[in-house]
Amino acid sequence: MTPPPSFWQRPLVLGSLSALLLCGGWPPYPSAAPALLLFIGWVPYLLMERQLTLTEARKGRVFACTYWLLLVWNALTTWWVSFSTLGGGIAAVVLNALLMCLPLMAFRQTKKRFGNRLGYLSLPIYWIAFEQLHLHWDLTWPWLTLGNGFAAAPQWVQWYEYTGFLGGSVWVWVVNLLVFWAGWGPQGVPFWALNGPRRWRWGVPMAAIWLPIIVSTTIGRNYQEKGSTAEVVVVQPNFDPYVEKFEGGTKFISPNEQLTRFLQLSEQHLTPATRLIIWPETALEEAIWENTVERDPKIQRIRVWLGQHPGVALLTGITTVGSYPNKEAASATARYRDDLGYYDTFNAGAYFASATAPIAFYHKSRLVPGVENVPPVLTALVSHIDLGGYVGSYGSQTERTVFAAPANAPALRIAPIICYESIYGDFVSEYIPNGATLLALFTNDAWWHDSPGYRQLLRYGSLRCIETRRDLARAANTGFTGFINQKGEIYQQVPAWIATASRGTVHLNNEVTFYARFGELIGRAAQLLAVLGIVAVVGWMLRARVLNH
Repeated sequence: MTPPPSFWQRPLVLGSLSALLLCGGWPPYPSAAPALLLFIGWVPYLLMERQLTLTEARKGRVFACTYWLLLVWNALTTWWVSFSTLGGGIAAVVLNALLMCLPLMAFRQTKKRFGNRLGYLSLPIYWIAFEQLHLHWDLTWPWLTLGNGFAAAPQWVQWYEYTGFLGGSVWVWVVNLLVFWAGWGPQGVPFWALNGPRRWRWGVPMAAIWLPIIVSTTIGRNYQEKGSTAEVVVVQPNFDPYVEKFEGGTKFISPNEQLTRFLQLSEQHLTPATRLIIWPETALEEAIWENTVERDPKIQRIRVWLGQHPGVALLTGITTVGSYPNKEAASATARYRDDLGYYDTFNAGAYFASATAPIAFYHKSRLVPGVENVPPVLTALVSHIDLGGYVGSYGSQTERTVFAAPANAPALRIAPIICYESIYGDFVSEYIPNGATLLALFTNDAWWHDSPGYRQLLRYGSLRCIETRRDLARAANTGFTGFINQKGEIYQQVPAWIATASRGTVHLNNEVTFYARFGELIGRAAQLLAVLGIVAVVGWMLRARVLNH
């Protein structure tokens, strides 16, 4: 009779430990050290899966233990989503944990049919294929992509300019598998019980941790900021989105008063060398029709102000409405009203190259699921949930618009990035071949109050800078406003929750990194291999069924 497992061998205990380690290694932190936990975060899961296999646990129990791990990890790391609504936060945690079960269940089926060697080899492949999928479908929520976990340790991942953040995901899985193998061996024997040269197996995972760090440190030490320079001002007006920013709030500040604060904060930090001012997401939040935008009094007021400061360009967040002449020309997200016809609402950026230049618009392209983009199958379910701001499907665009340089700063070509878009390494990198020399992020972090959410988003920007080797100028309604250099180092960061601005000098690199040139090679390769793996498993199952009959 098999003795019952000890407390630390129980599947739910191991699953909980794995979730705690993964959460403990996640940013934000003031130092890189906690990220080391990511290298052992999956080891308890691997022990749990082995324990369930040895005890011949039923499929339902295996799924329940796996889901528990992922649910706890999601809840402990992204609980702050519930600040806007409890229901929305719960939905994000519950659904994402459920989706994360897919690659782990595929791994288990592969191992069951093809043995340990191919089984464990398939695990990182399935997981990274899922992360790649999670970047592109309607339910996209790649916040917990494993490669994002090194956002507080940019000095460790300077090689992201070649691999992108999915290279970090590979690193996490390789080290975890090596630690699992070295620590417990093929028969599950703890490494401390091994004698002789077999103890040296522990050196392999240690090398897998430190060699990439040494390579990264060398790259970072030798890297110098590239490109000509320009002076940029980023503005943080500090409007509370729950009570001040939007009409209906108990302390609502009128749009004209809000605009006055923007202009005053900008004025206070301008110098004759300033070439660009960035205002945050929805700085101009009243929906303005794009075809009549020049008639809007606020736009006219901005034009006058820019005329008083020649040589200064302005990029601002704005809510706009675009119309379509007929149903055939309308987008899939367009709405219809008898008095308006077919139209889309956009979370957008408006770029004034000068006081007289035509306004160029950018329409946010990576939309938040359930908030800005509601898949048709979920429309009825989430239409009543408020996750922060507009609920429903915004319009969007497919191309990566790079704003043209102002006349007096020919190297300043701006990639507009709105809030949530900055967690997508592949998306941001697409601006670079189009000529972008500066990443400009405008966001409204105050939806998540004083929580890890906006701190994580700030740190993710460091990874985007490494992947593209571009400086990032960051303007938040409130949260963190400041600058990040081409090595992912945050500098000139102003305090959160006060009305202020920051002035910085950015470098305008025009070189294209390997990652920006070739995109997600790792993700695409993993998806191809995952498809082959799934086909092999299904083929094995069909063959077994035929033979059994």
